[in-house]
Amino acid sequence: MSITVLGISGSPRRHGNTETLLDRFLEGAASTGGVVNKVVLKDLHYRSCQGCNACHKTGVCVLTDDFTPLFEEIRTADVLALSSPIYSMGITAELKALIDRAQVYWAQKFVLKTLYFDYEHIKRHKGVFISTAGQNWDHVFNGAFPIVTAFFNDMGFEYRDNVIANNMDEYGGIRGHPTALDAAYKKGRMVVKEVIAFGDAPVTTKD
Repeated sequence: MSITVLGISGSPRRHGNTETLLDRFLEGAASTGGVVNKVVLKDLHYRSCQGCNACHKTGVCVLTDDFTPLFEEIRTADVLALSSPIYSMGITAELKALIDRAQVYWAQKFVLKTLYFDYEHIKRHKGVFISTAGQNWDHVFNGAFPIVTAFFNDMGFEYRDNVIANNMDEYGGIRGHPTALDAAYKKGRMVVKEVIAFGDAPVTTKD
């Protein structure tokens, strides 16, 4: 059973704390059989959502750019890892642009009602949020969680877990953190194993 794992890096800085944590998650996923791919949003050419609401009538986004094939890749992934450092108590502009463009899928689900994900689909598709923050506040990630939740819901993924590490300023970066990189690796393995196990389980139906 081939499990596809897509990691999306929303950081504007290459190979920084959050992308390094994402890489470690993907290494863990690959070690247990996941077929992994990473997309770096800063390298793509795209436009932000125009708020035109055309998708509310047609179910199709009027914009065609690098996000168009990316959304197709997202929809075919079994595991989706969204990563973003915390900027101004929220996610980066790059990741927010992607999530805003997913309005078309929200419209398909809730306005046009042409898109539906059943229980089996959602349980077979896992979403993980990966993030780092400079501050040591426990609540520093709270602004990001609702946005990520909405995106996973719109795209048919169970929001399975987070891989988060704060206090980067004191640790001198992710490589100085005592547990985060190992935790990311283990989480990548765990999530792929869960998808495999769910796929192997017999499907029960009501009489």
